[in-house]
Amino acid sequence: MNRTAIALASTAALGALVFAGAVAAPAAADWWDGRHDEYSSYATGAAAKSDRPSVPRWLPDQAGAVEYAMKTTGGDRALKAALPTAELPAGCTPLAADASRPDPALTPDWLPKDVKPKATARCGLYYAYLDGHTLYGWQDNQDWIKDNKASAPH
Repeated sequence: MNRTAIALASTAALGALVFAGAVAAPAAADWWDGRHDEYSSYATGAAAKSDRPSVPRWLPDQAGAVEYAMKTTGGDRALKAALPTAELPAGCTPLAADASRPDPALTPDWLPKDVKPKATARCGLYYAYLDGHTLYGWQDNQDWIKDNKASAPH
C-alpha cells in the first residue's frame, strides 16, 4: 500500500469516527440524563397511589387522568391530575406571593413550561396550582431531602 492510500484510508476512518461520535454523543447524553426518570399514567388517584408509594397521599382517590413523573435517585416529582372539583385538595395551603419556588427538575410534555411562577399552594412538599379542574404540581429534591432528614431518627 502506498502512502496516498494509507493517508486516504486514515482520513476516511477518522472522518467516520468523528461522524459516529457526533451522532452517538447526543443520544448517549439524552440516555444518561434521563436514565433515572420514570413516567406513569393512571385512570384515578387511587390507582396511582396503589401502584406507587411515592405518589402523594393528599391526591384525591377520585382524581382522574393522573400523569406522574419521578426520578428514582431522589425526590424530584411532577404531577398532573384532573380533580373532581375546581378546589385544591385537603391539606394544601396557600403559598405566599413572594415565596421562592424552585424550577421543576422534571419537565414532561404535559407540564406547562411556565409552571414555576404559577404555583399558588404547597400540597405536602409539592408546589402546585389549579387550571380549572386540572392540578399541576412538582416536588423539589432539596425539599424532599430536608423532610427526610427531619423525620429520620437520629
